[in-house]
Amino acid sequence: MEEEKIYHIPVLKEESVDGLNIDLTPDGTYVDVTFGGGGHSREILSRLGTKGRLLGFDQDQDAERNIVNDDRFIFVRSNFRYLTNFLRYHNVETVDGILADLGVSSHHFDDSERGFSFRFDGALDMRMNKRAGITAADVLNTYEETKLADIFYLYGELKNSRKIASVIVKERSTKKIKTIGEFLEIIKPLFGREREKKELAKVFQALRIEVNREMEALKEMLQSATEALKPGGRLVVITYHSLEDRLVKNMMKTGNLEGKQEQDFYGQFLTPYRLINNKVIVPTPEEQETNPRSRSAKLRIAEKK
Repeated sequence: MEEEKIYHIPVLKEESVDGLNIDLTPDGTYVDVTFGGGGHSREILSRLGTKGRLLGFDQDQDAERNIVNDDRFIFVRSNFRYLTNFLRYHNVETVDGILADLGVSSHHFDDSERGFSFRFDGALDMRMNKRAGITAADVLNTYEETKLADIFYLYGELKNSRKIASVIVKERSTKKIKTIGEFLEIIKPLFGREREKKELAKVFQALRIEVNREMEALKEMLQSATEALKPGGRLVVITYHSLEDRLVKNMMKTGNLEGKQEQDFYGQFLTPYRLINNKVIVPTPEEQETNPRSRSAKLRIAEKK
């Protein structure tokens, strides 16, 4: 258990696993699409019957250190966007519950070599999967100014996104931006001291989302989850920012990512889900105090009709 705590403390552990309603089908098949430190997975396994099965997805090789030694557990070294492919590979047709904790683990923020945090100097990497893909440095040094501005506006909700992009393009024309320290020197003057930390967090969030194609992956996973769940199966998702929360809310309420309410001939709303909690569940003040990462967390639960 100590390893998991070092890696990261799971957010809303009890509430999210309660949401899977395992008591109803203890010998069912469940998926934790964000294995990470294994905290949620261990809690699921503690409630499963002897014939129950759990698949845990994670693309980060660091997560492999936390693999649970349990015959009922299968670790899938992959991004959760490939949920359908790997369920098929493991001969799983449908599942009883899917859990997703969309937050970045404290392990990533605390590892200076990964480049997720502006608290440390280090390489501008930010890849969840260190074995593939572009880095944050690649984004900053190669993207056109308009594309950079779009990323900071759409993924960071930064009002001065154009100015940030302009300054980056000007600076990189003389010298490549390679480290967090170099990047901070360029962008810090654009923010007032009182809001500096919040604005920098938004900049880093935007870059991380772009590097890991997080929005595209989430959309694919939500669509795959809807197809994979059995009637009565539960989808349990913890979100941390408005962009991902909007997609999850839309899917659970309407069955599509745009949030379009479709009706049948009689005016009944067509949706594959029934909401279990109309109001989002948030961590208790005690959890927020002991685990600062949980402060922006929102839990949504829906049941497949």
